[in-house]
Amino acid sequence: MSDDDRKPLAQVKTVIDGREVTVQRDRWALDVAREMGISIPTLCNHPALTPYGACRLCVVQVTKGKWTWLTTSCDLPIREGLSISTDAPAVVQARKMALEMLWTQAPDAKEIRDLARQMGVEKPRFDNRLEDNKCILCGLCVRVCEKILGDSAIHFSHRGAKRDVTTPFGEPSETCIGCRACEMICPTGHIVSRLEGSALNISTWNTEVEMARCEQCGCVLMPVKEFEFIRARMGEKIRPEQLCQACRRQKTAKQLSDISTTSGWTAGQRQAKTAEPVTGD
Repeated sequence: MSDDDRKPLAQVKTVIDGREVTVQRDRWALDVAREMGISIPTLCNHPALTPYGACRLCVVQVTKGKWTWLTTSCDLPIREGLSISTDAPAVVQARKMALEMLWTQAPDAKEIRDLARQMGVEKPRFDNRLEDNKCILCGLCVRVCEKILGDSAIHFSHRGAKRDVTTPFGEPSETCIGCRACEMICPTGHIVSRLEGSALNISTWNTEVEMARCEQCGCVLMPVKEFEFIRARMGEKIRPEQLCQACRRQKTAKQLSDISTTSGWTAGQRQAKTAEPVTGD
């Protein structure tokens, strides 16, 4: 380890809503503010991914010296001498505008309507771009897919008002392994999948993947491609078995029982041995 690696992390002073705090340099302002108990809305932020600043709901007002500006707090690194306001009038106005734009994009998203009630927005001032839509184009699904696969099965398509997220050419994805990470990370419930017999239908991406079954009891286990994906990355020394949790527990219990029998110790003998008093010389 070099001397640079042993150096303590730099600490800086910053002011958030009038309170001076000392924190590690370059931490995201959103995380620091939340640790201070300050509520900042956001829909596109997730701890597993690098901040993207897509939804614009986490905007704050920053002042340093004679300069003041608005910026998203999720990707704002804390530096020495910043003064950050999370509730300035300009901040409230900017958040409401961002929310109205999201509401226009995704009129059916319950999360948008809930935020609107909290922020006092009765309805958007703009016409809806799409009907029956919940996608806010936050990009979480695209980024988590790329992080897991290294080669995203979905991506952004088109530009401007026609921008959306889809599979290549809108065709069923050959890359998708059916892990459903995109569905679980989606903040508005736009991505939908359902199990249909021995197949997982991800209707949002017009994709269907075959499901593997437990080798012992035959119950539906997980997508075949996902199992193969995991097995390929575990290496030769660790070979995951195609068993459900119940069958895996039964197999482990039997193995432990076999070990006890082989060692010559019965359950009664172990209990008796444990109960023997410890005596000194």
